[in-house]
Amino acid sequence: MSLTVGSVAPDFEQKDQNGDLVKLSDYKGQKVVLYFYPKDSTPGCTAQACNLNDNLDALKAKGYVVLGVSVDSPKSHKKFIEKYGLGFTLISDEDHSVVEAYGVWVEKSMYGRTYMGTARTTFIIDENGIIQNIIGKVDTKNHTNQVISE
Repeated sequence: MSLTVGSVAPDFEQKDQNGDLVKLSDYKGQKVVLYFYPKDSTPGCTAQACNLNDNLDALKAKGYVVLGVSVDSPKSHKKFIEKYGLGFTLISDEDHSVVEAYGVWVEKSMYGRTYMGTARTTFIIDENGIIQNIIGKVDTKNHTNQVISE
C-alpha cells in the first residue's frame, strides 16, 4: 500500500528508547512529525536529529510532537539520545513492521551493491491521524524549515 497525503497514518505499537511501548494513536489530538531515518549516529541522521532537536521549541510552539523511527534497537536509540541530548522519542522498529507499513523499507544501493534499508522520509500527521504532508527529499541540516513551511 502506498501512502499519500490524505491517507490515514497506519497506527503502530513499538518500543521506544526506554523499552516502553509507544503507539501512534497515543498522540491523537496532536500534530506529529513522524520521521524515518536509516541509522543512529551516522552523519546524515545525526545532522537531521540535531536540527530537529535544536528547533524543538519552535516545533512545539506550532503544536508538533517529534517521533523518530529506525530499525535500531532501543539500546542504540538510548545511546544516540544521550550522546546528542535529544529531547524527543525514538522508536525502535526491529521487526520492520512500521517501516513496511509506511512504505519506507526499500531497496537501496551503495558502491554498486544493493541492500534493503530505510528511505529517509518524514510524514506530517494531523490531530486526526491523517497524513498532511510527506517529505521525501529531506534536507538533513534544515529539516525543521521543511516541516514548518509545509
